[in-house]
Amino acid sequence: MTFALFVEQIINGLQLGIILFLVAAGLTLIFGIMDLVNLAHGTLYMFGAFFAATMVSITGSIVWGMILAIPLMLLAGVLLEVTILRTLYTRNHLDQVLATFGLILFFNELFLIAWGPEGTGIALPPWLSGSTKLGMGIELPDYRIVILVSGLIVAAMLYFLVAKTKIGMLIRAGASNREMVGALGVNIKLLYTAVFGIGAVMAGFAGMIITPITQAEAGMGEGFLILAFVVIVIGGIGSIRGAFYAAIITGLIDTLGRSFIDVVLLLVVESVTAETAGPAISSMLIYILMAIVLALKPNGLFPPRGA
Repeated sequence: MTFALFVEQIINGLQLGIILFLVAAGLTLIFGIMDLVNLAHGTLYMFGAFFAATMVSITGSIVWGMILAIPLMLLAGVLLEVTILRTLYTRNHLDQVLATFGLILFFNELFLIAWGPEGTGIALPPWLSGSTKLGMGIELPDYRIVILVSGLIVAAMLYFLVAKTKIGMLIRAGASNREMVGALGVNIKLLYTAVFGIGAVMAGFAGMIITPITQAEAGMGEGFLILAFVVIVIGGIGSIRGAFYAAIITGLIDTLGRSFIDVVLLLVVESVTAETAGPAISSMLIYILMAIVLALKPNGLFPPRGA
């Protein structure tokens, strides 16, 4: 194991953490404020991937394609909230789970029909296909650097929105005590629509920026949804700060575990056992962390104030 490889895997872990934060931030706001168990949040991640791939194909530009996909995500989120999810707010969590699980099945089949089982992708232009040498043998693909920078910019914009604006004040208040916010005359329906729209754009943006590395395909959001739930449990439901730190921790543990746990096991067991047990143990690490956090701090590491 070289130093350069270790640093590269740390950066890969930060990249995964940023993607997880973009998905988990909207999910924690929706769950924390609206008390809505939205299993279809991963579907919004899939929406972003397909919308971006389609718009890039139409415009021929990865930049304009992703820019045009953002308002499409906002529109899709608002329409989904107004037409379907709004009817679930007064229902119990079991009804919400069943209804949003049905949405997963519906949209997965719809996207299979529209784009086919092969899905679609985004080809990187030449100016994003290179790599940058950082010294000491460390070399990073340019597009991964773009993911890190753009994700951090969006995270900073979300922080500014939540911490420094009037709508952010209402979002924070709603996360702490939504009944009191409603009693003070705030239009709860409008607030819910705004929160869901923000969450949809965040999840969609995560899908957009990861598609050039992976691919847009039906069902791609389910795996990220599970990780996003782990993140919000670790960080604290309704806490943006908690979602950010927990996403970075989760991304680092998952990436470093998958990369090096078998190397560590080789110090104490034979190679066949290490190669067999390594992937299994690495996939368990974040869930072990979640269990420890739940045992020691049931409200998460950074719960919202008042929790």
